[in-house]
Amino acid sequence: MEKTICITGGAGFIGSHVVREFVKKYPHYRIINIDALTYAGNLENLRDIEQEPNYSFVKADITDAAHILSIFQEYQPDGVIHLAAESHVDRSITNPTAFVMTNVIGTVNLLNAAKEIWKDNYEGKRFHHVSTDEVFGALGDTGLFTEDTKYDPHSPYSASKASSDHFVRAYHDTYGLPIVLTNCSNNYGPNHFPEKLIPLCIHNILNEKPLPIYGDGKYTRDWLFVIDHAKAIDLVYHQGKNGDSYNVGGFNEWQNIDLVKELCRQMDEKLGREEGTSAKLIAFVKDRPGHDLRYAIDARKINQELGYQPSVTFEQGLSITIDWFLNNEEWLNNVTSGDYQGYYEKQYKG
Repeated sequence: MEKTICITGGAGFIGSHVVREFVKKYPHYRIINIDALTYAGNLENLRDIEQEPNYSFVKADITDAAHILSIFQEYQPDGVIHLAAESHVDRSITNPTAFVMTNVIGTVNLLNAAKEIWKDNYEGKRFHHVSTDEVFGALGDTGLFTEDTKYDPHSPYSASKASSDHFVRAYHDTYGLPIVLTNCSNNYGPNHFPEKLIPLCIHNILNEKPLPIYGDGKYTRDWLFVIDHAKAIDLVYHQGKNGDSYNVGGFNEWQNIDLVKELCRQMDEKLGREEGTSAKLIAFVKDRPGHDLRYAIDARKINQELGYQPSVTFEQGLSITIDWFLNNEEWLNNVTSGDYQGYYEKQYKG
């Protein structure tokens, strides 16, 4: 194999699409998927590639420094694409320590392992850290986050990701570690764990349950189709400037309430229900603490320097996403019941 790349968090929502992109596009790369298989890590996301000769899975927790170092020593990766993270804001409010352990300590463990095995011989090496636009805080009614926007995190989740970003840059500045960073907007698409807004609403509409919307529903987010995000990571990993960061967005700003109404409209159409049926399930709930009003990504840099462009509009991507969930109800049932967590034992036993 020409190169070996370790992808952390590769059984999660975004990570599984990145793993698939690299395994299929680069058969001459050896792809090592490292994942702890916590509640959102699902190897069923990768059934279609798990037998590929250039793919291997290793179950490991990035908070275990010794185990991570031993994996890096065994496989000697030329590159790391770091996606492993605790990512749900609500969970960070309940248990911030878990986010510090994974997002901060785990990132430092990976940086140390890369620095150790590369031993200052950085030719052909790269550490790609995948982060979020939430590190920048909140916007008013106008403006966009750029790569030069000052960090202003408001939740334990965004604070932990901001800290991890700073450590990655510090290892570049202090040790010369070859790094790139990407900060992305909200992802959506196939295989999305149903705790986030879009898959949760799809699941609840199918089961005629309430669609919980925080506050007045006017919180605004930029939405990025996950397959487009995987392609952007491919671009930045291979062509990004060493030590630089790139914002990845979908050019799709939507208020939550408008997004859910569009989702309801499409679901009614696809399910053959009378228009307006699903919208009756919308239920406004108490807002969460520290809820940022608006995020919006300025993705001109990655567009102009690397030629990145989203492949779908939000309406198109949402339609593709809904179709995937409707055609994969077994996957959805396994996730919501917890049965998916037994797949590792069945497939990788011994």
